[in-house]
Amino acid sequence: MKNAAKYLPALREGVVVFDGGLGTQIQARDLTADDYGGGALEGAVDYLSITRPDVLEEIHRSYLEAGSQAVETNS
Repeated sequence: MKNAAKYLPALREGVVVFDGGLGTQIQARDLTADDYGGGALEGAVDYLSITRPDVLEEIHRSYLEAGSQAVETNS
């Protein structure tokens, strides 16, 4: 739990600001069925980690730039 070593002391100091709604940000982009892996995987947001990591990185970066201290993974 390497990250817990950083997270818990920060939490003891005060409020930790987390990211916003990842799903909402994903839906705001014009992604296609192919972006999600197509076929049976269409709409599988977790699959974007493989097919469109650039989109997820952009979203997470925007949260950090807005002041988030922690971001959650996509999976």
